[in-house]
Amino acid sequence: MRFDVYTIFPGFFESPLREGLLGKAIRSGIVEVGVHDIRDYAPGRHRQVDDAPFGGGPGMVMKPEPIFEALTRTLGYGLDELDKLKREVRVILLTPRGERLDQRKVAILSGHPHLALICGRYEGVDERVREHLCTDALSIGDYVLAGGELAALVLIEAVSRLVPGVVGNEESLSDESFSGGLLEYPQYTRPAEYLGWKVPEVLLSGDHAAVREWRLREAVEWTKKMRPELPGLADGEPDGF
Repeated sequence: MRFDVYTIFPGFFESPLREGLLGKAIRSGIVEVGVHDIRDYAPGRHRQVDDAPFGGGPGMVMKPEPIFEALTRTLGYGLDELDKLKREVRVILLTPRGERLDQRKVAILSGHPHLALICGRYEGVDERVREHLCTDALSIGDYVLAGGELAALVLIEAVSRLVPGVVGNEESLSDESFSGGLLEYPQYTRPAEYLGWKVPEVLLSGDHAAVREWRLREAVEWTKKMRPELPGLADGEPDGF
């Protein structure tokens, strides 16, 4: 799987892309990530990537020209081939105005071999970027960040985990939060007792059916408490509960 990231702060990605499962996947060649500095494609001596908004107002807006140039030139398309580019590459703008990213969307994106991620900054990005260059606009939550770099890292991490070979034990993916429309059940490990706090007896019983029932019950109760809008609760209790 290939990710191309477009940002005015490329150094933001250096450490995260070296660490953990993602770093291992990149070193093994399962995942590729290219990070591109939008300023390299801005015209003029000052490499200006932003300007004042038409209509007035505070702050600055990212200009369209450097972003269009950065994507088309690095991905090998002409400015007259934008429709072809969008057919072959999923181009995503990270913005608070986008659709909220969830596990369903992550699973869809993991089926595309090439994602291009545009990191917004300042008061936003010229709307012509979203209208004519992007296939998607995504937000990672109902809050505002200083820029789209953290959102891009979240998306890369979430999508990469679903790429075959990235997670060592792929069975674990089917049992984690959101995979079945529920939050995950509580997890415990050794010691069985710590400072007087004991692991639930059912997890020590060796009764696999009882463990499955307990885990499902806990997942349902925790989801009801924390995220009652999740689809796993939409039709009452899940099958087998």
